Amino acid sequence: MGETIVLPAQSPRRTELEALGWAVIARSFGAQLDAERIDEQRLRALVVGAPGSVRALAAADVDAVLALDRATIGDYPGSVATQHEPLDRDGATPSAARRAFGAFRTDGGLVAMTFVSVDGAEAETDFTVVDRAERGRGLGVAVKAASVLELSAAGVTRFRTGGSADNAAIQRANVALGYVRDEEWVTLAPDGR
Repeated sequence: MGETIVLPAQSPRRTELEALGWAVIARSFGAQLDAERIDEQRLRALVVGAPGSVRALAAADVDAVLALDRATIGDYPGSVATQHEPLDRDGATPSAARRAFGAFRTDGGLVAMTFVSVDGAEAETDFTVVDRAERGRGLGVAVKAASVLELSAAGVTRFRTGGSADNAAIQRANVALGYVRDEEWVTLAPDGR
């Protein structure tokens, strides 16, 4: 990818760059969910309503995580602000600071996952992905709901997430979970490509 700049959508610098011929090539967003707004009953229903099973991922799931990551690496919309770097074994291994949740088919195959960085009472979703053949079945929202439920029970009070403005599925999932969109970003390139 050539030279790009990522700025808040309302930044005065955006206007300056556009006047110089730069163009918006991608849009992204941020959203927040605070503990007092969590509807536990609704989130539990989203988890239970997903086909198969949803649970926290562990070190024993690393091979399945890596396989799903390889199968979906080209599926992240957007640009530099929402890129997903392929996972290595360390990045695919959940830890206390980097929790992960997955959805499994009845045959045990991992079909959706979300990874969340945790820092004290704050958590930020790193990424959420669903196998192409399984999309549209509520699995992305289910793994995100599971992460919010488990982490809020462990003391997390502020959840952040974001992604490409072109990703309608994740935006719908965030609304279903109660996230409130509070940031908009643009990626600009000098020649609009």
